[in-house]
Amino acid sequence: MKKILTLGVLLLAFFIVKSQSVEGVWKTIDDETGKAKSHVEIYKEGDKYFGKIVHIIDPEKRDANCTKCEDEKKDQPVLVMVIIERLVQDGDDYEDGTILDPNNGKVYDCKIWVDEKGDLQVRGYVGWFYRTQTWSRVK
Repeated sequence: MKKILTLGVLLLAFFIVKSQSVEGVWKTIDDETGKAKSHVEIYKEGDKYFGKIVHIIDPEKRDANCTKCEDEKKDQPVLVMVIIERLVQDGDDYEDGTILDPNNGKVYDCKIWVDEKGDLQVRGYVGWFYRTQTWSRVK
């Protein structure tokens, strides 16, 4: 009986983690340096998901503008900038949207998902080439 109860609890925990929402505030971690850079709030608008920068960790960069961005984001403040746009939920994945890298002004196709540890995997890609960052939820 204990084994069945333990198995039930483990399965329940697995499904809870598997179905975690991407909505909320996430700490971005630079995949090259391993350092925390900012907090991004992911939110839902209609049936699409977006993410905006709500906090920049380095005080010297908090007033930075996106000088390399194009279109309406050119020279706009990075703080409060929407960098993830129009993701659509497909099961446990959120895809078919875009992500902006304010450091270089480039926009990439984007896919995100919550992994088994509860971290957010954020993948920006062009064709078959991609880069994935792991973001952690801000408590």
